[in-house]
Amino acid sequence: MSTTGRDLVRRLRLLLVLATATTLALFFAYRGVHDDTVPLSTASTPGIRAVDTAQSALRQANAVVRETGAEGDTSGEFLTQVSVAQQSLALAASENVTGLAGRHDVQTVTGLIAVYSGWVERRGREPEGSPLRAAFLHYAEKVLGLEAEAGTEGDIMSRLDALRGEQLAEARRQAAFPWQLWLGWCTVAVLYAALCGALLESQRFLRRRFRRPVQLRLLAATAVCAVGVPVLAWQTVSAHRAMTDSVAEVRVPPAAPEAIPEVADEVQGALADAGFWASLSDWILLGGAVVVALTLWGLWPRIAEYRFRGRR
Repeated sequence: MSTTGRDLVRRLRLLLVLATATTLALFFAYRGVHDDTVPLSTASTPGIRAVDTAQSALRQANAVVRETGAEGDTSGEFLTQVSVAQQSLALAASENVTGLAGRHDVQTVTGLIAVYSGWVERRGREPEGSPLRAAFLHYAEKVLGLEAEAGTEGDIMSRLDALRGEQLAEARRQAAFPWQLWLGWCTVAVLYAALCGALLESQRFLRRRFRRPVQLRLLAATAVCAVGVPVLAWQTVSAHRAMTDSVAEVRVPPAAPEAIPEVADEVQGALADAGFWASLSDWILLGGAVVVALTLWGLWPRIAEYRFRGRR
């Protein structure tokens, strides 16, 4: 008595289970990496660069205060740099990298910048040679955090350093590859190999039993698996490398103000296609459905044929 019908049913069940399991494992493993690429490129690294820009602008503003006379303390370049710092902090707040606490820190720093600017304005209103000019400058730099006692908790620069540290920690978390992701991708590799092997074995079985050189529907399902999974895995490796490189670029504040745009361009270039590749996660489910449909379409007619023979 022929066992071909039972063999076909057994192979169909195995293929459907493997295809479904591989699809789900790939979906969650892929999203585990790519769901963080977009926030890293559009929020975390821009937020860090915004803090760097604000700190650089405030240092330049204070340098202007020290270099100019009484008439120039609150004019021209100083006001421009303070405005740049305030705009950069507004951008850092809008990125919402560290949540409500981060926005609160930005609001506090914005208020301290107003206090700093107030002391500078008072210094500018004093005549040349007045001892109050040095006192007001001392108070301003104490608020800013650039005086000899800088680094005490509560000044502008210390708060910005703390905010940057929190943003950098979030960026590192997004670019990390923890053991859960390693486990997920190892599971994908095992299931993918088993699925491809089962598809090829089913092809050989059909060719041997039905003497057909190839089963086009199963061949199409095999092609979808053989091409789709490696491409997505390769892109995930590339995306993770770009993420770690981006975090490395912003890990240390640029030494010169002109280097900040260069770092921004490098990070933006590394993650330029992050949104596109992240959007492909939904297509994984569609691809899995296609593999399941092609498998059913390829084997079910043969199974039905043997069932019909059995009834006769």
